[in-house]
Amino acid sequence: MYRPRTRRRRWLAGVTAGVLAVSGMAALDASAAQAAPGHGRKDPRLLRLLRSMSLEDKAAQLFVLQIHGTSATTDDPADVAANRKLYGVDNAAQVIARYHPGGIIYYGENVQDPHQLAAFSNGIQHAAMAQQHRIPATIAIDQEGGIVARVQPPATQSPGSMALAAGRRTGDARALARITGGELRAIGVNQDYAPDADVNVNPANPVIGVRSFGSDPALVSDMVTAQIGGYRSAGVTATAKHFPGHGDTKTDSHTGVPQIGHTRAEWERLDLPPFRAAIEHGVDAIMTAHIVVPSLDPSGDPATLSRPILTGILRDRLHYRGVVVTDALDMQGVRDKYGDENIPVLALKAGVDVLLKPPADDQGNGVFARQLAAVVDAVKSGELTEKRLDESVYRILALKRERGLFRDPYADESKIDKVVGTPAHLAAAQRATDRTTTLVKNGAGVLPLKPGARKALVTGWGLSTTATLGTEIARRGATTTIRQTGIDPGQAEIDEAVAAAREQDLVVAVTNRAWDVETEAGHNGPGQMNLVKALIATGRPVVVIAVRDPYDIAWFPGATTYLATYSYTAEALRSAAETLFGELDPRGRLPVAIPVRDDPDGVLYPFGYGLGY
Repeated sequence: MYRPRTRRRRWLAGVTAGVLAVSGMAALDASAAQAAPGHGRKDPRLLRLLRSMSLEDKAAQLFVLQIHGTSATTDDPADVAANRKLYGVDNAAQVIARYHPGGIIYYGENVQDPHQLAAFSNGIQHAAMAQQHRIPATIAIDQEGGIVARVQPPATQSPGSMALAAGRRTGDARALARITGGELRAIGVNQDYAPDADVNVNPANPVIGVRSFGSDPALVSDMVTAQIGGYRSAGVTATAKHFPGHGDTKTDSHTGVPQIGHTRAEWERLDLPPFRAAIEHGVDAIMTAHIVVPSLDPSGDPATLSRPILTGILRDRLHYRGVVVTDALDMQGVRDKYGDENIPVLALKAGVDVLLKPPADDQGNGVFARQLAAVVDAVKSGELTEKRLDESVYRILALKRERGLFRDPYADESKIDKVVGTPAHLAAAQRATDRTTTLVKNGAGVLPLKPGARKALVTGWGLSTTATLGTEIARRGATTTIRQTGIDPGQAEIDEAVAAAREQDLVVAVTNRAWDVETEAGHNGPGQMNLVKALIATGRPVVVIAVRDPYDIAWFPGATTYLATYSYTAEALRSAAETLFGELDPRGRLPVAIPVRDDPDGVLYPFGYGLGY
């Protein structure tokens, strides 16, 4: 059992001075201080701004939208066509001019490089500040690290949550959140939908897995609060997700409706602690989960639409006063029970503040305009009160003020190269990653390898993954053959890899969720498991490296040498190669238990396990 630190520091929100033009009225000054959105007395200048807004403008502030393109004024035909399908206009600047939404979320398609993204962010803010009320935009992203990182190199890459937890250093978690946050803010992003506060107690979880810090609530709590502090120190809003806890499901909420079977007591013991710790440490935003938890709300409503969960528990019992943001509204987990146009009103009734990424209908036409109208109509009809709407809008405005956006929402494009992907940041990420590689099995004594001439086959999942490992091994004297076999190799690919393996002195097999052997759509299939078993049967020394979930070893227990890296960043692969050759002593320890295959109560390798040299 992980032992949490006995001493914690409650973060007290600082005072942020801002300058806010309110329809030509006086700007906010540095004396306008407030502990956190929703806490203490309300700022009179924000209240004046709120009173000056139309009902439509207030409703629009609740939405954070996805935009196609790589600039705020894109005229690329494909991007324009996609935006017209969603919003009836060409680009982000036109969306802001027509609808005045509260924010924009970036996805991978929006990102080319840091300079481009900073210009995109500034274009969004220029469009927002050109509107009547001059309200800056929330610009958000999912930059968790590891397998979820929209901004790729040259930006610094964190090893990800479960990897950091394997290293057991809260200082690394805090430092990398500070680095990630600083780089995001340098390119104009002011909210990160991270850290993940889910406790991953289900090895078959298809959507969380290594995005979680692990299966121990105390470990997860400490790592989550460390990252909240790191993001905050960089001036970026952290978002603990996915309340009330997405760690024990076999259903992906992107494609189905997960149901969590925890009793109320189990939920309080397993899922609640990281969120409670996040609230105690002043987290500014919490993201909801599109999951059904009958023990918390027997109605069958997903948590995103559940008043007993979001108001009864999160607001009333846990006394959370910050911003509540939905997970993406285009996910199936929130769309099954109610029509798209009803969801925003139901979410607001439940206690939500921010409505993230409205969906498209079956014809690909965006429903945002109809969802926006539904919120306005609900207030006009009395289904929602304007006071309820004002509560959410005030929280959103107050958070923007705390981030300093009213004072200066823009990225300084001249300083990007001095902040993003600097040698110091890259070195810090590598040092942290070097503490995460976990040696789970070394039964044949193959490791550590000695540098020198040998023939080595690197095979398994991932073009760049196998190529990077092959290059690293070749640098240490080997002649390497690289044979990438994909996520679910068939018999022909397996036979070719086996034939190549018989000619080698060493085989390195890379796996990515090889445990997901089911053959239905959306699953990986048994190919990786079959590949590893066939390679072992050749009698050649086989080193298996799991570059995502550490659970793979249960599906081929005959493997004698097994490492877990928890991610496939370049830094993780370098650490793995250095571990193979004894240049690093493997210091990572399992942040989850690895169960026996088909026996979730049987433990193959316990929490905290890990070998060294």
